[in-house]
Amino acid sequence: MLIALILATAAGAASCIAQDKPDAPTPKQSDEPSTQSTSTEKPQATDKSDKGKETLEKDQRNQASGTSKDRLFFTLPNFLTLENANQVPPLTAGQKFKVVARSSFDYVQYPWYGFLAGVSQAENSEAGYGQGAAGYGKRFGASTADGTIENFLTSAVFPSLLRQDPRFFQSGKGSFWHRTGYAITRVIVTRTDSGHSQMNFSEIFGSALAAGISTYSYHPHADKTLRNSAKVWGSQVGYDTITYVVKEFWPDIRRKIRKNKK
Repeated sequence: MLIALILATAAGAASCIAQDKPDAPTPKQSDEPSTQSTSTEKPQATDKSDKGKETLEKDQRNQASGTSKDRLFFTLPNFLTLENANQVPPLTAGQKFKVVARSSFDYVQYPWYGFLAGVSQAENSEAGYGQGAAGYGKRFGASTADGTIENFLTSAVFPSLLRQDPRFFQSGKGSFWHRTGYAITRVIVTRTDSGHSQMNFSEIFGSALAAGISTYSYHPHADKTLRNSAKVWGSQVGYDTITYVVKEFWPDIRRKIRKNKK
């Protein structure tokens, strides 16, 4: 894309220079219409230039807002992932809470929590909830609360207190295993608001506190144990790790899907 943009820009610049250059005097003007051999090449250059301009404008909008409007698999909110972002301004505390609220209460989240509740009921996990419609309703409420609390603690509350950046900056470089390793390490390494690398205390402490709140508040009494709390914590960190890997490769998958459609 970058090479196409450079070539298109060069072609456009050459065309502009040729148009600005004064015509050489000719002894006789011909009434016959002249044919330009480059007339069929200009639309192609313009198309490439427009595509490059559109991509550049999209990157600039994302960097200006500090967030994105992307969705994983065109469905799940992916607003805290940035592509091709080098130097971007840090998010304020208000912006962190705003984007997390927009993601947590997105309409797509509720079918997702419904699916998780269905899996939990099928496995009869946390049997204290029971079965039937009542059991499913309790599991749905618990899944919604678990996800919402964890999102706010790891991406808004702790990042605001510790001045850490909750966004995921896609690498997009290197081999498959290099990029996978980069994505996995984002669970324990993150950026600060000043742009430095730091241990991801927001993820570690935020998910641990979220697991403790959910376990010792609205979950069944029989499951209110330290062991179950640690299990929930591990599940949340594992889920976030997988999510980071998906976020790293999702732009490649998205471009492949759109290319196949064309």
